[in-house]
Order: sequence, then C-alpha cells, then structure tokens
Amino acid sequence: MKNYYKNFDFAEAEKLIKQALKEDIGKGDITSETLIPKHKISKAGLLLKENSVVSGLRIFEMVFKIIDKNVLITGKVSEGKLFKKGTSLCRLKGNTISLLKGERTALNILQRMSGISNNVCNIVKMIGKKPGLLDTRKTTPNFRIFEKLAVKIGGGINHRFGLYDMMLIKDNHIEACGNISGVIRVLNENKIKLNKIKKEIEVKNLEEVVTVKKYGKDLFDIVMLDNFSPEDIKEAIKLLEGKFIIEASGGINLTNIKEYAKIKGLDYISSGSLTHSVKSSDISFNFFT
Repeated sequence: MKNYYKNFDFAEAEKLIKQALKEDIGKGDITSETLIPKHKISKAGLLLKENSVVSGLRIFEMVFKIIDKNVLITGKVSEGKLFKKGTSLCRLKGNTISLLKGERTALNILQRMSGISNNVCNIVKMIGKKPGLLDTRKTTPNFRIFEKLAVKIGGGINHRFGLYDMMLIKDNHIEACGNISGVIRVLNENKIKLNKIKKEIEVKNLEEVVTVKKYGKDLFDIVMLDNFSPEDIKEAIKLLEGKFIIEASGGINLTNIKEYAKIKGLDYISSGSLTHSVKSSDISFNFFT
C-alpha cells in the first residue's frame, strides 16, 4: 500500500483546518447547539454519489479529531482507488453536535481532493506514466497543501511547492532582465550561491532554445517549452541533445495531450488544470439510526 502521506506536513495541515473551522463555526453552531441535546450521540456515513477516485479521508478524519477526539471513524476505504457510485466510504460515531460542526469543512476538503485525484488519475490513464504529469502553483490560496497531496494520490507528480524551493525563471523574469542572455549573466554572477538550487527556465521559441543550449548547460537543470507545438518540441529536444530535463507546458489539454505524450525524449507535461479547473466529487454525509 502506497504511503501518500510520507513527508506530508501534518502540523501545517492542522493549522489550516483550525482556520477553516474558525471561519465556519465562529462563535458557535447556533442551529445545532439550540436544537440538539448536549450529550446526544449519533452515527453517520459517507456515501459516494458518483464513480470517483477517493482521496483525503485521512484529512477528513483530522477535522473531526480536532473538534472532538472521541469521534470514532471506522471502515475507511483505501485512498487513491476508484470506487463506484453508492460505495460507503466510512462510518462515524460521536457527539451529534461535534459531527455537525465538522461536517461541512471535512466534506469540502474530501470532495475537492477526490475531484482532483480523479481528474489526475483519468489523465494518467490516458498518457501512461511517461512523460510524468506535473502540477503547478495554480492552486487555491491556503489550500495548496491539500491540492498537491491530491495530485500525488491521483498518480501525478508535485512540481515545486512554492517560490522558495526551486528557481523557475518565467517570461516575466526574463523580461525584467531584458532577455535570456541577461538572465544567464545574473546567474553566472551568483553561480556559487545558487549552486545547490534546482533551476528551470521557460522558453517561448526555438531561438531561445538555442541560446539556452549554448550558454545554459551548467546553469539550468530543466527547460520548459511553453506553448510549443508537438513539432517544435521534437525539434527542441534534438537541439538540446539530452543535456537538460524537458518539460512541456501551455496549450496542452485533454484533446491533444496524447499527441504530446507520444513525443520521445519529453520528460514531463505540466498543467495548471490539474488543480484550478476541477469539479469536486459528489459525496454525501448522512446520519442514520
């Protein structure tokens, strides 16, 4: 069984969940605390209402444990697997008010993560594991930790997490430096300081590919081919002669991704749509006797 949560920052996740609960609960659950006896115990279940890969059950459980450590969750299905409509994903038993307080926050996270994992899984099935399918920073603010986890659970690969863990020199950086030659000059001036930092550069045409090939061999680890046609990607790969990791991005969608995936020598395809244009999976939370 894959350990999708290896190296996952549970402390950060807990902080974000607490903030989400504060946003939802505020000074208290007026409805539940008015109608429900304080010590009442209830049972509830999660029902999958459409075929979907499921991810985030461990985060779902975290929400309730933060609210009330006595909430018991049993029968959890395995994350990262495709389940059919009508599948029971888990059962809960605990203080009724606690269950009602956590329901919406926990469900929102679970539905969103499952939707992303399902989307990623479908694309990986289309193209296979090579080239690797990368996510981007096009994520929901304060929800990136969960969305990138969902990408991984769905079979994708996490790109850099933020601005701090890798250099990705994009068009606006290049424009600010004048051109790629300007970027290369600055990097060479800081070569010793940047020696251990992974560096990627975005290029927009074959002319820039030639410049990177000529001057960037010892500077860049990855070359991102932005909005290149499949034909131009093939030409760029020939020009770069296996000296760089090659990533394709921009203009790649479900209608043409298979064509890009067939290109020999292409290491990765990245797409913001893995996280920014996804329908949440339909999952219901229902009490039962």
